[in-house]
Amino acid sequence: MNILITGGAGYLGSVLTPHLLSLGHTVTVLDNFLFRQATLAECCHYETFQVVRGDCRDPETLKPLLAEADAVIPLAAIVGAPLCNEDQTAAESVNFGAVQTLCDLLDPAQQLLMPITNSGYGIGEAGKMCTEDSPLNPISLYGQTKVRAEETVLQRDNSLSFRLATVFGMSPRMRLDLLVNDFVYRALNDRAVVIFEGHFKRNYIHIRDIARVFVHALDNFDSMKGRPYNVGLEEANLSKLELCAVIQQHLPKFQYLEASVGEDPDKRDYIVSNQRLLDTGFRTEWTLDRGIQELIKGYTIIRNAQYSNV
Repeated sequence: MNILITGGAGYLGSVLTPHLLSLGHTVTVLDNFLFRQATLAECCHYETFQVVRGDCRDPETLKPLLAEADAVIPLAAIVGAPLCNEDQTAAESVNFGAVQTLCDLLDPAQQLLMPITNSGYGIGEAGKMCTEDSPLNPISLYGQTKVRAEETVLQRDNSLSFRLATVFGMSPRMRLDLLVNDFVYRALNDRAVVIFEGHFKRNYIHIRDIARVFVHALDNFDSMKGRPYNVGLEEANLSKLELCAVIQQHLPKFQYLEASVGEDPDKRDYIVSNQRLLDTGFRTEWTLDRGIQELIKGYTIIRNAQYSNV
């Protein structure tokens, strides 16, 4: 297939793009390279890879790229509540406006596979699983823009959405701010972390399983289209304290304690059912333990010490 990925040089795209190319797809990436990343350099040897530096909000940039596309995966986003709060105009125009523009420009026959966040569930009911039929209650601007984008996407016939759990795992465009990635980095380097809202639960998913779920949806699009799907590990509906306990099994010197100060701007506290996706035949390959082991190896390479002498 000919696949257009906006934001394809980001954390997710830097794993998804080479994965799709390795399977024989033709991939075009549109990215503004905001973080000056060179994460797609390894893809340039593929004759089936094209890259465009540009703005995903610009219709004139999008039109010639969409003319060649069978499927579109809009990864471009201002990701996370803190970053969205810093630039609310960009959050609105990228997370929602650019998706609206895509929907306006796409031919009805073209496929659209939209990732959003399952933080749209906000605060769940104690002991009750959030399914795709559960009411959405996004707290942050980030969650609100992504939920609105999903609503727009699912109004098209040839679309589906993935409500992604909190992502973890190594990527060429690494993010240390994601919860599992952050806690493992601190456990390895600081050997300690102070937790707030330690009882808050959420679901997790490895970045390579996200790449795999997009391939699964492309291969099964006709039977999956028209619906949202939760994407996470069934065995990993864990609180922050429970997550730390799992990390401690791999790094026994790691210590953690809970403080009464601090709060999650997304107020994420819910457990999630991924049964709808499992019913399509998809199975994850990366457990939380396997991902932690991967991160420990990765952090032997990565040190977040740009302004330090050691």
